Amino acid sequence: MSIDPARRASELLDLVRGTVPLTHCITNSVVTNFTANAVLAVGATPAMVDLVGEAGMFAGVAGGLLVNLGTPTPEQREAAREAVAGANAAGTPWVLDPVAIGALPIRTALAHELVALRPAAVRGNASEMLALAGTGGGGRGVDAADETDAAAGPAAELARRSRAVVAVSGAVDLITDGERVARVANGDALLTKVTGGGCALGAVMAAFLAADAGTAEPDAFLAIVCASLVYEVAAEFAADGAAGPGSFGVRFLDALASADGDEVVARARVEVAAFDGAAA
Repeated sequence: MSIDPARRASELLDLVRGTVPLTHCITNSVVTNFTANAVLAVGATPAMVDLVGEAGMFAGVAGGLLVNLGTPTPEQREAAREAVAGANAAGTPWVLDPVAIGALPIRTALAHELVALRPAAVRGNASEMLALAGTGGGGRGVDAADETDAAAGPAAELARRSRAVVAVSGAVDLITDGERVARVANGDALLTKVTGGGCALGAVMAAFLAADAGTAEPDAFLAIVCASLVYEVAAEFAADGAAGPGSFGVRFLDALASADGDEVVARARVEVAAFDGAAA
């Protein structure tokens, strides 16, 4: 790959802060506040619009959209469908986060319905991605029961089938568009101890997709890699000196807000290669 993903992450971070993309989040009630604060911290503007009759309209004017299935109430399910239709009509890139699918039937059916509507990206843990790809039964609630590399082959096939970038979060984040695969080894385990640590990443990805969409040569795969890298490097900075999950959560928002492109480049542990199926 000719483009250095760490350098591109620095550029996209500056672009997010310069363009302040309006990021529409339909997300679960457990993580709404943390998600909104993470979007603000990275430099974008969050809007948590999940009302039927407003969601589709708003998705059409937003720069990016997140649809998170963590607490899919009947109204939120309809708002998600409406928002996706509005986003697709307007060309707004959107991210699907199929939280806890596999064993739970309502959200699982909805996730399969929505992934067929061509999200720009799908983000989740290994068990969620295996369930969405049709090769696994899901995890333990929101926790993965599978290792990231176990989902590599199914994730690549899901990406080719859905034409979405598939991001598998774990100790090492794995991201693929079916042709390329990236592994982001940055991050800290404390991120898994904060409610919303994974869900907020989906919103940050939507903000990066929005910024990337306005460039001369948009590349959704690289935008998702960059979002993951910035997010995980911020987690490393936040963990330095954190006493535990409580102080880490506050420090993480501060780290996102103060993230510096040169520091991201210096700390980056990211590899991008052609997908050869070896990890399937």
